[in-house]
Amino acid sequence: MRILGIDYGEKRIGMAISDPLGITAQGLPTIAYSHIQEALQKIMTVISEKEVGEIVVGLPKHMNNSLGESARAALSFAEQLKKCTGISVKTIDERLSTTRAHRAMLEGNLSRKQRKDRVDMIAAQLILQHYLDSFSANR
Repeated sequence: MRILGIDYGEKRIGMAISDPLGITAQGLPTIAYSHIQEALQKIMTVISEKEVGEIVVGLPKHMNNSLGESARAALSFAEQLKKCTGISVKTIDERLSTTRAHRAMLEGNLSRKQRKDRVDMIAAQLILQHYLDSFSANR
């Protein structure tokens, strides 16, 4: 069973997929969309093609652990995804994942355009890898 990691945004959705053993996260192409139904259809295609059995959505909490507008939007998206797919959808704290993604890309000397094109995918990889690592530690 593979796990799909999602970095939800209002215009783009970053995605990553686990290997079959649930050890590593690999990036998938980012979904750009204008309507949520369009995004859900594209995600359903990925779920079918990659044989996804679980989904993890990043939850962008504030530093004081409260939920802001972005976190509420991510929770609403996770609920829609669960209803649409019938697959288990979990949320995981993703504070600073985008910041870490930008930092990693800067260290890799990527251009501004390359960073813009990849930030959502890398954030999704970080979210999923954090989930996989915490799941592994709890076994």
